[in-house]
Amino acid sequence: MILAIVGPTGVGKTKLSIELAKKYHAIIINCDAMQVYKGLNIGTAKIKEEEKEGISHYLFDFVDVERNYTVYDYQKDARALLEKYKNQNIILVGGTGLYLKALLYDYVFSKEEKKENYEDFTNEELMSLCLKKDPACSIHVHNRRRMIRFLQREKEPTTSKPLYSFQIIGLTTDREKLYQVINNRVDKMIEEGLEKEVRTFYDKKIRSKALMTAIGYKEFYAYFDGLCTFEETIQKIKQNSRHYAKRQYTFFKHQLPVHWFPVHYEDFSLTIEEVIQFIENNKKEND
Repeated sequence: MILAIVGPTGVGKTKLSIELAKKYHAIIINCDAMQVYKGLNIGTAKIKEEEKEGISHYLFDFVDVERNYTVYDYQKDARALLEKYKNQNIILVGGTGLYLKALLYDYVFSKEEKKENYEDFTNEELMSLCLKKDPACSIHVHNRRRMIRFLQREKEPTTSKPLYSFQIIGLTTDREKLYQVINNRVDKMIEEGLEKEVRTFYDKKIRSKALMTAIGYKEFYAYFDGLCTFEETIQKIKQNSRHYAKRQYTFFKHQLPVHWFPVHYEDFSLTIEEVIQFIENNKKEND
């Protein structure tokens, strides 16, 4: 059985994954783009060792932060694990929908997209590659950053054919509650020492793609550079986290066959029971 647990930040994906892994004797594979990096712990809400309860976890905390680990890399690594543990139950957990889609579907990359860096290209060369990729591309030749992002963006799958049999469980809640959870979560990260965690990288003069794009890290870099106040930094992290949650919802609802379950924050065991009942019913139907 391959089971994926998705949803916006802060809905309880990690907690659910542990409970389901215990019940179904499953391994857990990370599906969060930032939790692959070493040292990005507090800001990514990475699972702590004591929270794993002895369950095997893979693709967490194994990539140097100065390396650009792409969805192409993830696809190769995660598929290798699916093959290695194909006789076991597997739980994929994380909020990066593109990683999940690239893993489970017939998702093909072009040669240009396997490149990690276009810094040595002129704007005209970048424009030529953009037009080769999409003749209708309307990006301005002077918008270098957007051209690079467009070239590094992964292709849509050539087909929508899934490569595995799987179920996708989505955790959700109403927007007001989600935003409250996100704000509280950021406050907790600050209490746990997020500023100190980011400062460790900043003082080493590391400005890798991971650090300059990850929410919770890029905002503190701006603060350390003197571009904003501490209070503005915290508010920006909360705002960016809320915006990211909205983008996550949009992707999951339009790109993947997700079965949604409302989170019972007052008693999370109810959410666990509902998900297990759904899984068991599916097993009976497929027997």
